[in-house]
Amino acid sequence: MPERLRVFAGDCRVTERGDRSRTHRGRVVVLIKPDDTTLVHDADGYQPVAWLTRPDSVVVERDGDGFSVTARDGSRCLRIVAEEATAARALPITEAGIPVGTCPTDGGPLVRSRGDVICLDCESRWGLPAGASVTDGVCDDCALPKVRVERGEPFHLCLDPACDPMDAAVKERFDRVWNCPDCDGELTVESAPGRVYLGCENDPDCETTFSFPSGVVVDECDCGLPVFETATGRDCLDGSCTGEGHPAGDDAN
Repeated sequence: MPERLRVFAGDCRVTERGDRSRTHRGRVVVLIKPDDTTLVHDADGYQPVAWLTRPDSVVVERDGDGFSVTARDGSRCLRIVAEEATAARALPITEAGIPVGTCPTDGGPLVRSRGDVICLDCESRWGLPAGASVTDGVCDDCALPKVRVERGEPFHLCLDPACDPMDAAVKERFDRVWNCPDCDGELTVESAPGRVYLGCENDPDCETTFSFPSGVVVDECDCGLPVFETATGRDCLDGSCTGEGHPAGDDAN
């Protein structure tokens, strides 16, 4: 079920105690967010006249036609007392994000919010790999959107990693493509939660590992490892490499 935003309105006396002490009086709207952040808005401007972010506790009491809200965070206290309430409701609320498709389970809207894709109806959530973008493509098996992710080359994969694992795609393409610079072994594609990396096949005798960056391979470095084009430029897979990390024949300025 969606989380609830509690909304109260009325002729209120608003008192703040703590770093600063002051009192307001007016017809205001009080919002209590799901994380208990308490905001008091009046008719002027966009900024609340009083607020307490993620307090330790929030207590709401109803008394006849009025109400009171007491939010405490350590020595800070925000207290709102209404002699007359004009509204008191609990409203469903979700994260807001960029629309990216439709949930195949219940037909709800899918949105991208921060590093996740979320269904606003059933609240299913899928984490996105670093640097991934949601495409217009749809998975043939589960009908979820496809994502484009760069790990050496672009891969178009299902949003659900259980349906189309990124580590399997990267392993199929880049397993044992490069040699370990510290021994005679080959670099194999390994994975850990949320991460794909290259490790020497001779582990534990050789503990050489390299994180797989979000980018595409564009050349080979003097050290024999690949050069990646990333959002920050061109770099050797080995971040400590002092070799030429730019395409052969390209004069570096």
